[in-house]
Amino acid sequence: MNVLIVDDEPLARERLSRLVGELEGYRVLEPAASNGEEALALIESLRPDVVLLDIRMPGLDGLQVAAKLCEREAPPAVIFCTAHDEFALEAFQVSAVGYLVKPVRPESLVEALKKAERPNRVQLAALTRPAPGSSVGPRSHISARTRKGIELIPLEQVIFFIADHKYVTLRHEGGEVLLDEPLKALEDEFGDRFVRIHRNALVARERIERLQRTPLGHFQLFLKGMGGEALTVSRRHVAGVRKLMHNL
Repeated sequence: MNVLIVDDEPLARERLSRLVGELEGYRVLEPAASNGEEALALIESLRPDVVLLDIRMPGLDGLQVAAKLCEREAPPAVIFCTAHDEFALEAFQVSAVGYLVKPVRPESLVEALKKAERPNRVQLAALTRPAPGSSVGPRSHISARTRKGIELIPLEQVIFFIADHKYVTLRHEGGEVLLDEPLKALEDEFGDRFVRIHRNALVARERIERLQRTPLGHFQLFLKGMGGEALTVSRRHVAGVRKLMHNL
């Protein structure tokens, strides 16, 4: 795969070039770009498969470059490589497949490049939240910031969301991540796939296994993929859960 590096810092370009050059199956295109305008021109002429793109650059920044690439029929995959971690949400709104924080770790770069090999344009569009007023459906993946960088969790792997103070815990088949998204917004977006069982909990409808009443009169919901662990169902939501289970 051909990789174009875009960064206004020479040392950053050299380091990324060296890291990519050490990987089998990837070729760094020359010359690299030092700003957004150069990036668009080189992308047009060199036709890279992947662009390693800085965000803060003079002139057009990386987010603006990526937004322009989204308008193209067959854009390259974009992986942001930046010293700033506050642009993650904006990055995925312009169809980035990876978001790496400098100094870029070799293992994180490899993981991001492997993701860049897979999605096509339609899949990339599905990874992002639709713009307000858009007719596009809900996301197919949830993005979460973890120690690995930005992790994308396929919606079909999500078991439940539980709100706890400022954050929401997302339990999926591979573990747990924290989201900085309100539970109500998740319910509004994914209400056809998740059901509220408590004021602080949404569970995947297709994961529901059985509802059980405890000796003390509380209700517990068992979900597939939870290894026997149960979640509490509040009394106000018991009737709705029973009705849903009857229709499953």
